[in-house]
Amino acid sequence: MYRRCQRRSTTLSIKDDLLSLKTPRRISHAELSRATNGFEESNMLGSGSFGYVYKGRLSDGMEVAIKVFNLQTEGAFRSFDIECDAMLNIVHRNIVKVITCCSSVDFKALVLDYMSNGNLEKWLHSENCFLDIIQRVDIMIDVALAIEHLHNGHPTPIIHCDIKPSNILLDEDMVAHVGDFGVAKLLGEGEVMKQTMTLATIGYMAPEFGSAGIVSIKSDVYSYGIVLIETFTKKKPSDNVFVEEETIRHWMESSLPKGAIEIADVDLLRREDEYIVVKANCISSIMELALNCSAELPEERKDMKDVVVELKKIKQRLLNNIQHF
Repeated sequence: MYRRCQRRSTTLSIKDDLLSLKTPRRISHAELSRATNGFEESNMLGSGSFGYVYKGRLSDGMEVAIKVFNLQTEGAFRSFDIECDAMLNIVHRNIVKVITCCSSVDFKALVLDYMSNGNLEKWLHSENCFLDIIQRVDIMIDVALAIEHLHNGHPTPIIHCDIKPSNILLDEDMVAHVGDFGVAKLLGEGEVMKQTMTLATIGYMAPEFGSAGIVSIKSDVYSYGIVLIETFTKKKPSDNVFVEEETIRHWMESSLPKGAIEIADVDLLRREDEYIVVKANCISSIMELALNCSAELPEERKDMKDVVVELKKIKQRLLNNIQHF
């Protein structure tokens, strides 16, 4: 049986963003240890290149996610500093909020908003989970809004550098939040790109990032395009069917002319569905957008502002044609 998530509330309570701007109180190692029962394995939500994430309950009853950095890992100190910068500079409904941090010589951790519905990776690739077409469109609009804010919402643009389904977290209302800024880059005044030795996740990295270590806001647009393809096809860029000569993008480019039924997640387009043509047209439009986001050359990729506008138009067309929703 599929686990269907509830449709998001139409009256979402958006927390007062001004609260986020207050200087956060520091929290002690002892408090975090109590919150997680001594960082018990049963409370572990996941692990990444720089450490582990635990579910915890603070003394005031608040449920949180606690990201503990493995300081033996090369780059962990720098990753912690970058995420702390993000905590001070980023306030947005679709970006994971850092509540506070714990920092000592031998222990560093971030306390984050807890996302009760896990990540997009789980919802796309777990057999007992299912997202309908509207939910997938909504999630990808949320992600586009988050990236657009990173690129245009600050005097100095922020490049996330690692947009992928496991870094897209879902709250209790299935609203998406982009998280994990451990390899993010901040562009200085007048800068449009940076060179880095840090690599992100193979398959989601833009060609110029993987080959020359060059990142720009257009690198995030490329990654977003790949995630867009994955969200509606349920294929990962790392799947065995994609060898070096044929990436997931090349596959989409050659397959899209055959029609959405050939490429879409089989659970999205069922032949008995009375709205199959409407949904197929929607998916085709989204895949064309994905190809425009993931163009080989950075200058040929869309701006995230335009992506948001286009996705919202596609969603509206879909809603206008489906009475059921």
